[in-house]
Amino acid sequence: MNMESISAWREYLLTIHGVRKSAGEKESFRVWVMGELKKAGWKAHAESYGKWNGSVNVIAGDPDKAELFLCAHYDTGSRMLAPDFVSPTNVAAHVLYHLTIALALVAAAFFLSLAVSFPLDMPELMLPLFLILALGMLWLSAFGPANRENANGNTSGILALLAVAQKLPRNSRVCLVLLDNNQRNLLGAAAFKRRHAGAADSALFINLDCVGDGEHLLLMPSKRSRWDEALLEALETAFPPEEGLRPHLLAQGLQYCPSDHRRFPFHVAVCACRYLAGLGYYIPHLRTRRDTVLREENIRYLADSLARFAPMYLKNRK
Repeated sequence: MNMESISAWREYLLTIHGVRKSAGEKESFRVWVMGELKKAGWKAHAESYGKWNGSVNVIAGDPDKAELFLCAHYDTGSRMLAPDFVSPTNVAAHVLYHLTIALALVAAAFFLSLAVSFPLDMPELMLPLFLILALGMLWLSAFGPANRENANGNTSGILALLAVAQKLPRNSRVCLVLLDNNQRNLLGAAAFKRRHAGAADSALFINLDCVGDGEHLLLMPSKRSRWDEALLEALETAFPPEEGLRPHLLAQGLQYCPSDHRRFPFHVAVCACRYLAGLGYYIPHLRTRRDTVLREENIRYLADSLARFAPMYLKNRK
């Protein structure tokens, strides 16, 4: 893998296309990335799904013939009032954190509405003001000002997919997909599934999301993929441990990683994590100004590993 290409792409993405939230930002990015995929030998096109869905995915390859999909979402979200904490292997901590944040927002809306209505001696004002404040905070989290730093989430996934495109020769059985609107309830993945229902229900999807910050690389097959011994063997072989980077194939137990792979029954979710004793694996700094880490060694490792994995997996499917 050409590390100079990875470095150049990384610099360009973070400098020119670091935010991909508005329609114009997304369109500019799509034009650029389709050009880069073409240079790597992949014919790419944009696929739209109408104004109601609003998504535009970038597809390189034939989605109706492919048996293996490598995907990553390219949109970025708004800055949240609190970090978007994700711990894929500690579901209880994940749920508790988000429940605590929700309760804190409700409490803040309550006390602010009380602080306004009580001095005015207008108790009838408290409920409508509380509802306005609570809904306003929710709206800010979903549709507020764009987060300006998105190195790990998910510029890292885009960079990994570009590196794979350069490393892996074009193959009619492989399709690369950059998915839109992950931040809007996975609308891009849902639209892709409806448009290409046959492949979406039977092919394997490997989703690269937040793969740039952390020395622990989690490979999480879906419940319907865990029975596939050939798949698990190919993953074990294609993703060997390296100095400074440790892959973990998690084919048992409960994991939760909220991303586009959840729309497809046969999938492997891939993310990079840090580790904290007592908590387990976690993804740091999502949707905050501190999301600035994108390790090039992670990207190089993923490109090499996926280039090994694809022919192994497809050979076993013959």
